[in-house]
Amino acid sequence: MTGELAKFGVVGAIAFIISVPGANVFRYVLDFGPLTSVVVATLIGTAFAFLANRFWTWRHAERSGLAQEFFLFVVFNAIALLMQLLCVGFTEYTLKLSNPIALNVANLAGVGLGTLFRFWSYKKWVFRAPAATGVRPEREKASVGPPK
Repeated sequence: MTGELAKFGVVGAIAFIISVPGANVFRYVLDFGPLTSVVVATLIGTAFAFLANRFWTWRHAERSGLAQEFFLFVVFNAIALLMQLLCVGFTEYTLKLSNPIALNVANLAGVGLGTLFRFWSYKKWVFRAPAATGVRPEREKASVGPPK
């Protein structure tokens, strides 16, 4: 699990670099709305994260098929994105804080909550551990039984 967590962290860091600065570009350079900026940047980061997690972080995991994994990945990312949008929307529309610092603090809070949820949901439902086969590894087999 430690290796998975480290790999998940690397993938997440790269997706973070794509999505958080991307949201700033969409918001303050391209003049998108605050929520639209977060959604577009997050979708780009999510596409990267799916591929990296499937083919690197959990490449050893049981496969339920690309379509099913992608569907579940999208569903759980949509839930995590909703957490992020609630943080940004609350800051922008309820607290009336419309500046780059407020956007980034709210976005970071949402990313943090979403990341915890994503790791848990990916591990539990999307990229499951291989099923136990009941077969012992070769090293253990060699040590069982009388010496030759």
